[in-house]
Amino acid sequence: MQANARPQLLYDLSELVRRDARSGIQRVTRGVLQALLATPPDGWQVRPVYDAGGFYAYAETEADGRHIAAAPGQEQPLQVRPGDVLLGVDLALESVPHRRDLLASLQRHGVRLYFMVYDLLPVRHPEWFVDGVAGAYAQWLDSVTALADGLICNARATADDLLDWLDAHPPRRALPLQIGCAGLGADLASAQPGDAAELADAALPPQLAQRPTLLMVGTLEPRKMQGQALDALEMLWAQGVDLNLVIVGKPGWQVDALAARLRAHPEHDGRLHWLERASDAQLLALYHGSSALLAASQGEGYGLPLIEAAQHGLPVIARDLAVFREVGGAHAWYFHADDGAQLAAALQDWLALHVAGAAPASHGMPRLDWAASAGQLLDCVLGGRWYRRAPITLP
Repeated sequence: MQANARPQLLYDLSELVRRDARSGIQRVTRGVLQALLATPPDGWQVRPVYDAGGFYAYAETEADGRHIAAAPGQEQPLQVRPGDVLLGVDLALESVPHRRDLLASLQRHGVRLYFMVYDLLPVRHPEWFVDGVAGAYAQWLDSVTALADGLICNARATADDLLDWLDAHPPRRALPLQIGCAGLGADLASAQPGDAAELADAALPPQLAQRPTLLMVGTLEPRKMQGQALDALEMLWAQGVDLNLVIVGKPGWQVDALAARLRAHPEHDGRLHWLERASDAQLLALYHGSSALLAASQGEGYGLPLIEAAQHGLPVIARDLAVFREVGGAHAWYFHADDGAQLAAALQDWLALHVAGAAPASHGMPRLDWAASAGQLLDCVLGGRWYRRAPITLP
């Protein structure tokens, strides 16, 4: 038992300690942590922790939360008391299912457990993911819905989808499961590692200033539809439309053919650019220097690039998804496209609006910084402001 009188907000960094994938979810994990460390909730101490293999230990972080480290062989085991909270903002697919007994033990000692849910795509559309992801996600979802005191979703559309899933797959539990909503922040310069000099010195390819540039941000995956976007741009180039396409994102899964196509494309480093390992500085410069963000994904839990684009005044072209509508409202331009030809036609329509100065501006898109995002999380976890409750299914 720990002696400090203030309760602990235990911030789970197990996945970041194990592997920093620089994913969108991990941008969220860092951004929320930095906000909580900068302004802890009144009366609480914020303590980053991680799964040290059979027990939780305190993680070493700098005051700004940027540098996170474990201390193998010198771990300081977690000490808890009733009233402490464990918050899982990162997606720890391996740690949580493997530590169900440990998490249940913490709960028996009076620790409340809360986790973020970003989407249900792996169980809704397993065909979009590499073998094993859907099964691992299902185990994680089964674990958190059975154990957690509450789950916080990043959008109301995600919360509604989760509630539908729970209706069809009710967890066996004695107490209702609280479901909340907390929007994601956007503050690229502080939410990602990097220093001011790097952010100031980023240089973009000179070709990007010669013609309009469409920017796509996200891991190369089938559902992100970078292939459809390239199909559309090839059609527009053939019609004499002069556009750049910049794709920022590392290769994901089921994209070997697309990756080879991008690298060998005759427009590569001309009107087509793929930045597999873009620095934070380059991404920030691209948000400032592009003509529009193209969010072509077939499925998302939120769409953080929309918020980041709006933060920097970059217009948004988005597929007409419910979650994009929730995030973007009237401050984005939406399209339907089943193939490259339909997307090419949609882009022609947007370009005409853009030239006429009539394309929707993103400036008014509602957006949060990480402090406000963390505040909405705490409203649920500490303030009890929940969206809905999932019904009880007795064990």
